[in-house]
Amino acid sequence: MPAARRTGAQVRGKATVSKADWRRPRADRVRRLAGRLRQVYGVPVERPHGDPIGELILTVLSQSTNDRNRDIAYLGLTDRFATWEDVRDAPVELVEEAIRRGGISKVKSVRIQAILEAIGEPLSLDHLADLPLRTAQEELCALPGVGRKTAACVLLFSFGMDDVPVDTHVSRVGTRLGLFRPGAPLEELHDTMLALTPPGAAWEFHVNLLRHGRRTCAAQRPACEVCALRPLCPRIEVDA
Repeated sequence: MPAARRTGAQVRGKATVSKADWRRPRADRVRRLAGRLRQVYGVPVERPHGDPIGELILTVLSQSTNDRNRDIAYLGLTDRFATWEDVRDAPVELVEEAIRRGGISKVKSVRIQAILEAIGEPLSLDHLADLPLRTAQEELCALPGVGRKTAACVLLFSFGMDDVPVDTHVSRVGTRLGLFRPGAPLEELHDTMLALTPPGAAWEFHVNLLRHGRRTCAAQRPACEVCALRPLCPRIEVDA
């Protein structure tokens, strides 16, 4: 990797690169990465589920916790309340009690009710499926506490739209693979993923990057010696 790509200011102890020194990877390299990931992890079989409010609430519950606690909180909420209108209109203490086992319940209960209130009547996000991607993103990000990652989760997993959530794993793996500008803010990471991801491949690329981050490219001790992406990884060149 050229020296200009590895130097610059320090952000939280990590090198950052200016936009002037940064070059996005070529489309053929991204296709090779996606193809190698497919060889290792296959093609995800999940399909869009068509429940955007459910996905939105699930993503809020996932913040600062693990998948198990998220799912416990979501089940507690849906077992306690029959409809999202009931969640919106209930005393906040009951919502907090329903999701308490998921962690940070005081903050999340207030946030969930604020989001549901902001959606208005009818309490539905189904119309997002008919909007252009950028318009749907903007509408979701106008809701209280909803950012690009949460919006991407809703649009991808609910409707199969070509948006790619950049979570911790995708951010880490993508940066190490040279897909992202080191030190880039989250908004830029999402824009970069939109530009890099081949049309129709958003679901597969996101899920396989996430799987790779969980199974091989860990934060503290990445298993570089057995990594299937080793021949395509500029990190290996830098560390060699």
